[in-house]
Amino acid sequence: MSAEERREVVLDAAIVEFATYGLHGGSTERIAERVGISQPYVFRLFGTKKRLFLAAVDRVCDRILETWEAALEDDPEDKLLAMGRAYVGLMFRREELLLLLQAFAASKDPDVLRMGRERMEQMFGYVSRVTGEDNRRVQEFFAQGMLLNVAAGLDLHGISHQKRWAREFLGLEKGWAEPTPHPNDPAGAPP
Repeated sequence: MSAEERREVVLDAAIVEFATYGLHGGSTERIAERVGISQPYVFRLFGTKKRLFLAAVDRVCDRILETWEAALEDDPEDKLLAMGRAYVGLMFRREELLLLLQAFAASKDPDVLRMGRERMEQMFGYVSRVTGEDNRRVQEFFAQGMLLNVAAGLDLHGISHQKRWAREFLGLEKGWAEPTPHPNDPAGAPP
C-alpha cells in the first residue's frame, strides 16, 4: 500500500475512533491497531493526534459537500429538497455525523474552532450559492441538518422501525430518507 492509500485507511479508522471517543479520548494506538500499522507511522503520516482529528473532520465535511453535489445532479429542480434528502441519507454513515458532533464539542480548542468556522462558512456559502435561496431558507436547511446530527447521535434511525415519532423526526413518513450512498461508496452500506 502506498503512503497515500495508508493515509486514506487511517482517516477512515480515525473517523470511527474520534466519533466514539472525541479528540481527547480518541487513541492513535487503537487507530493504528485497527488498520494494522504502528502508532509511530500514524504520527509520521499526520504529525499529531489533533492534526489527525482535524483531517478526519475535514474529510467528513468534504464528503458532505460531495453528497450534496451528487444530489444536485440527480434532482436539479428542487435543490434544497434534494440536498436535504441526501443529508438524511447520511444517517447510514452515522460515524461521520457523530464526528461532527465531537468536533462541535471540541471547539474550545482554537484550531478546532477555526476549522469548524471555516468549514461551516464554506458549506453555508455553497448551499446559498447553488440554491439561490434567501438566508432564512438556508438557515432552516442547516437547522434541519443539526437536528439530523442529534438524531444520528441518538441512533433514531435504528429505532425508527419501532417508534413512529422517530420516523416522523427523521422524515421517513414523508419519504425523505432514501439511502444516499457517498459517491465513493456505491454500495451505500454503513462503514
